[in-house]
Amino acid sequence: MKEIVSEKQGIQHLNLPDSDIIYYSDFLSHEIASEYFSRLKNETAWQQDSIKVFGKIYKQPRLTALYGTEGKLYAYSGITMFPKPFNTILEEIKTKVELISEATFNTVLLNFYRDGNDSNGWHSDNEKELGKNPCIASVSLGAPRFFHLKHRTNTSHRYKVLLAHGSLLFMRGKTQECWKHQIPKTKKTLPPRINLTFRKID
Repeated sequence: MKEIVSEKQGIQHLNLPDSDIIYYSDFLSHEIASEYFSRLKNETAWQQDSIKVFGKIYKQPRLTALYGTEGKLYAYSGITMFPKPFNTILEEIKTKVELISEATFNTVLLNFYRDGNDSNGWHSDNEKELGKNPCIASVSLGAPRFFHLKHRTNTSHRYKVLLAHGSLLFMRGKTQECWKHQIPKTKKTLPPRINLTFRKID
């Protein structure tokens, strides 16, 4: 299977069945991405929630934060998050994302991966409050990490892409219905990474 439909000026259209995924490797300049990373690391109200896995309670292997423009709650994996109002830097990043994606967003979930031990297991962003075929825009800042994809029903369809500092991954169409994704742990010694996933909650 040919994974890349086209690659032009840092833009890759992933040729994966039942999906619509575009990767922008140079969404932000290195300097701007580094400034955003530093400010978000220090200014974000990070929290570490607990999740239940096979009947046992664990701390999530990463820190998170939720911000929104309309105060709408977001629930996933048994966790209900209460958004704080968008601040200036998040509004600025959201505007850039909306310009390139031609979509609108009212919520952003931030993930702070402190090192290679922090991760995000297999899941889809398919919660009912996101509606059918949601648009998800994922901005990566800091250490590059591999983003894994696997088809829900055809296990032969797998793909991974290294999400670079200042990159944007845009997922829409049937992607969340038909695919799962993860950021796996790694034994490599890695500096921190911040990920912002913009979405629209109805």
